[in-house]
Amino acid sequence: MCKYLPMATTTEAVTSTIPARLDRLKWSPFHRKMIMALGVAWILDGLEITIAGSIAGVLGEPGTLNMSSTEIGLVATTYLVGQVIGALFFGKLSDRLGRRKLFMITLGVYLFGSGLSAFTMGQGTGWVIFLYATRVIAGMGIGGEYAAINSAIDEMMPSKYRGRVDIGINGTYWAGSIIGTVASLILLNTLPEDLGWRIGFLLGPILGIVIMLVRRHLPESPRWQLTHGYAEEAEESMQYIEGECRKAGQEVKDVPMSKAITVKPEKSYGYIELLKVLFKMYPKRTVLGASLMITQSFLYNAIFFTYTLVLVKFFGVDPNMAPVFLICFAVGNLAGPLLLGHLFDTIGRKVMISSTYIGSGILLAISAWLFNIDALNAVTQTICWCVIFFFASAGASSAYLTVSEIFPIEVRAQAIAVFFAIAQCFGALGPVFYGWLIGDGTDRTSLFIGYLIGAGIMVAGGVIEILFGVNAEGKSLENVAKPLTAVDDIPDDLSGDGDVAVATIKTKSAKKVEKIQAKVADEEVVAERGKKATQTAAERSKQHAEEKAEAAKAKARAKAEKKLKKAQAKEAEEIKKLKDLDGEV
Repeated sequence: MCKYLPMATTTEAVTSTIPARLDRLKWSPFHRKMIMALGVAWILDGLEITIAGSIAGVLGEPGTLNMSSTEIGLVATTYLVGQVIGALFFGKLSDRLGRRKLFMITLGVYLFGSGLSAFTMGQGTGWVIFLYATRVIAGMGIGGEYAAINSAIDEMMPSKYRGRVDIGINGTYWAGSIIGTVASLILLNTLPEDLGWRIGFLLGPILGIVIMLVRRHLPESPRWQLTHGYAEEAEESMQYIEGECRKAGQEVKDVPMSKAITVKPEKSYGYIELLKVLFKMYPKRTVLGASLMITQSFLYNAIFFTYTLVLVKFFGVDPNMAPVFLICFAVGNLAGPLLLGHLFDTIGRKVMISSTYIGSGILLAISAWLFNIDALNAVTQTICWCVIFFFASAGASSAYLTVSEIFPIEVRAQAIAVFFAIAQCFGALGPVFYGWLIGDGTDRTSLFIGYLIGAGIMVAGGVIEILFGVNAEGKSLENVAKPLTAVDDIPDDLSGDGDVAVATIKTKSAKKVEKIQAKVADEEVVAERGKKATQTAAERSKQHAEEKAEAAKAKARAKAEKKLKKAQAKEAEEIKKLKDLDGEV
């Protein structure tokens, strides 16, 4: 059980190894519990949006709320507006008051708002306004969850797991969508129409109550405590986390003081300070974060909220069967982050983010061409979307990862909130634009052009990642973005005892060294071959000269021997003549 002591702030400079101690930990039940307790925010969002969309038709029935189509459309709109308000409001509080306080408060706000939605009891204007108000409150809770939750997870998760965990959690939005779709089919087809939609709105709060009980046992982020003047409390939280790891049988190694950082808490940072950070300190990262968030939000909202319209108007699918296709679509979206997430920690952020964005854009363009020439049916179109968004979902999840890890801890939650709000505003344009292109379902060319625009937008996001992306894989958050309260330079590689490097990838410098060494080795091989070739040629020339000289000598000897033999023969002949002459005498 983690103890929470009254916090005593200090403005004195504090030196601590807490960031390195957090990052050197291995996977443990504590980290699993943290994911279960905090990651549910995305499931709740997917559940809420899907439930609201599924029961839209029922709310217009005389036996329920008897709302008009316009009034029903505003149910989703008010929820999205609430998300933006909640993200901005609670994001600032999360940076000021702490992650733990806010992820308890925001979950409570969501439970309150969504629970009240189920108790819209009448059909008058007042009750409609009541429903809108409850949807705004529920949206505020989920919007606030995004800022507090992503900050807490990134700050307490070891750096070698941060990418895959963050991306996997973000992708569980689609698990919520699947749950919501199945639940809607059951509730709306087995219960009275005025009861089924109410229970649908209560599903999220029921799950949220269970999760709140688990969250009670999570500590505050030690990183947040350290940079906000709560050094003693940070050490308490850190010891609790290390204790949980030891209970699981993990050997928790000591961290040398060479990996310590020194911070001097000064003040809380608001949105004015955030603007300075975004546009003065990190302008390229600001362009990167905004681009990734806007492009994925536009494409997702455009396809997801018009999915049923395309199936019904272009492929003649029965509206009652549309949820079945939606489940298949959601499965593809869920599988992408879960199966590809670890590659963002091993292959690296820039490669994976750019490839998922560009790859999904290219695939969307191909499927758009097939759609335009009428080569697809409802099943093959759904298969195409599943494949496209298998990659796009991982890319979209990485956008949230990016904006949560590339800015200083003191403004992290506010940065997440601002980029989330910007993405939601631009994303809201997608359904309107594509709904207009769909029209009455007779003109494929207009929608084809719209799909090409969406594909181009995703490719543009990938190109910006190539230009401005940050290689944050395996790195401590403090190495990615120096805390605003840091007094001295941050030591290189805070991420623990060296095991992290094995779990991530070789650094760029190491790769460059390897390339240089390989090039030098190749040049040495070429030089050695040249040397041997030169030596061989010289040896052959020398051998040829020696052979030529020997041949000349042999020829001279043969000639001399021939002359000698000739002289000897002549001499022998003369001697014979003399003997013959003597005999005659």
